[in-house]
Amino acid sequence: MVAQSAEQIQGQIDRSSGRALYVQLRELLRSYITHQLQPGAAFPSERELALRFGLARMTVRQAIDSLVAEEVLDRVVGLGTFVTRPKLDLQVKLTSYTEEMQRRGMVPAATVLSFEQIPATALLARELQLDEGQPIVRFRRLLLADGEPMSVDENFIPAHRVPGILDEPPPTSLYNVLSERFGLVMEWGEDMIEATAASPSIARLLKVDVGEPLLKIQRHAFVSRAMVDYSVSFYRADRYKLWVPLQRPGKRTSRSYPFRHQGH
Repeated sequence: MVAQSAEQIQGQIDRSSGRALYVQLRELLRSYITHQLQPGAAFPSERELALRFGLARMTVRQAIDSLVAEEVLDRVVGLGTFVTRPKLDLQVKLTSYTEEMQRRGMVPAATVLSFEQIPATALLARELQLDEGQPIVRFRRLLLADGEPMSVDENFIPAHRVPGILDEPPPTSLYNVLSERFGLVMEWGEDMIEATAASPSIARLLKVDVGEPLLKIQRHAFVSRAMVDYSVSFYRADRYKLWVPLQRPGKRTSRSYPFRHQGH
C-alpha cells in the first residue's frame, strides 16, 4: 500500500500562537485523516512530515504518538503507520452473524470450508458430552463483512439432532436453520474467551501474519439442558474489541444496553 504524500496535508504551524507545536500538528493531521483518508490508508512517514512542516522529528513523533494513543492511527512494526480501522464491539450473543452485520450496515458473506459428518474425537466427545466415535456434523466457515475476512467459525452438532441437514446446501444462517427446520432454539450458552496467535492455516484465511493476535471463543450452546452446538471461532483482533456489560449478582436493571455486538 502506497503512503499518502505529506504535501497533501492542508494548513501550517503557527509558531507565534503559544500553542504547543505538536498539538497544532496533531490537529492538522487529525483533520487530514478525518476528511481525506480511508481506514487502513498508509500514512506519511515522520521524516516527510518533519520536512513538510519544518519541525523536529521528535515533535512529529509526539503528535503521531498522541494519535496512536487515541486509536486514530496504528503503527505496524516494519511496515509503517496506518489509519486505524474501526473495531467492531464484540458483545457475544446467541444470534446470527448475518443479522448483526446487516444491522451494522455491512454486507455479510461466508465461504464454506467444510460441511460434513465426522466421528467424534475424544476432544469433541468430551465437549459435546457424547461417546467417542458418535457422528457429528461439522460446519466450518470463513465469515466476511464488506468482502473482508472477519473470523473463522467451526460448529460441531450431534448428528442425531439434525437428521438430513447434509442433504441440503450449507445454511447461510446456521441458527435460523436449527430453529426453523429442527425446532432447536438456542436458549443459553457458555463462552470461553482467550487470546491466541494465528496459526499458518488461520492466518492465510484471515489474511493476517502468522502469529498475529486473535480472539478465540469456544462456545457451548444449549436447548434446555441439552447441549446442541459446540463451536470454536477465531476473530481478527484488529477488527474487534470485547465489550462486556456487568452487574452485581442479584441486582436487576431495566437499562437497555446500546447495540454494540458481533454475533456468532
